Amino acid sequence: MKIFMNNFTILILFTLIFVNIFKTNIEIMSEQIVQVENVNPSDLYGANDQHLTTIRSFFPKIKIIARGDFIKIIGEDEEVEYFITRLNLLILHLERYGNISSKVIEDIMLCAGESDYIKNLNDSEVLVYGRNGLQIKAMTANQKLMVKASQEKDMIFAIGPAGTGKTYTAVALAVRALKSKEVRRIILTRPAVEAGENLGFLPGDLKEKLDPYLQPLYDALRDMLPQAKLQAYMEDGTIEIAPLAFMRGRTLDHAFVILDEAQNATQSQLKMFLTRMGRSAKFVITGDITQIDLPKNQPSGLPQATEVLKDVNGIEFIYLNEKDVVRHKLVTDIVNAYKKFYNTTNADNEDCQENNE
Repeated sequence: MKIFMNNFTILILFTLIFVNIFKTNIEIMSEQIVQVENVNPSDLYGANDQHLTTIRSFFPKIKIIARGDFIKIIGEDEEVEYFITRLNLLILHLERYGNISSKVIEDIMLCAGESDYIKNLNDSEVLVYGRNGLQIKAMTANQKLMVKASQEKDMIFAIGPAGTGKTYTAVALAVRALKSKEVRRIILTRPAVEAGENLGFLPGDLKEKLDPYLQPLYDALRDMLPQAKLQAYMEDGTIEIAPLAFMRGRTLDHAFVILDEAQNATQSQLKMFLTRMGRSAKFVITGDITQIDLPKNQPSGLPQATEVLKDVNGIEFIYLNEKDVVRHKLVTDIVNAYKKFYNTTNADNEDCQENNE
């Protein structure tokens, strides 16, 4: 009986030791899933998974499983965390330069620390890295004021003539906010005043009818996001492009919202839009008060808003001019010519009124 008890005690001790060892191993092992965002996963993995094979060769102690947009990593905590930091650097490089190579992978995997590599990648003036490594920056003084104002205010108005980059800069700010997870979605809207009452006679469903009038917004997004990612965002509602009329009755929370061509919103429409602002939302309103397409009996809401809201805290007005034009040089000359023409016409009209009096 005594021998049996001793053997039983030894068995229990061995069992406890084994359980503790097993428990310790379980505790230091981890499994994490990382979603590949802002880049095409196939570009990261390489043709026939060549890049992925190279990456795996630097981490023989962990298991790396890639399925579409998701990468599962299984291994010891420290190894897994280290791998994720290197993976993020690879994604950052791919996002900013549009491609990676075996040499880039090796440089990132073997660099002593993150700081030097990140320092080379980071450029505080770049708003977003677009397709094929396109660097999208604020190019002019007033565009830079837009960027600064968007960091300090929740609502900004960017008013100026055609070609000054109002819409493009606003979309870049929205994409940056989405990528950095400051907002959950982007909503882009504009009045479809050009379609007028003829909308019902245009072919196609509502989206097909409206798309031509929203094309400038699509063009900007295509510069800034991979086509597959843009398509996915459009399908799941992360990015929404809709006419201004569709904003009525909504509360726009946790979103970066852009109203483009605001000069074509009536006074009631613009007030309706501005009051859609929900919690943790950013609003950018762009427009050109010299290009109002509304009927004469429908005054634009934009000039009224600049007067009514000029002293409201939390709202910033940025006025762009011909110096901000980033299109062909002739566009600047055209803007100046029309500006001179309108100034002369207004002066002549004032003289006529004085003579009549």
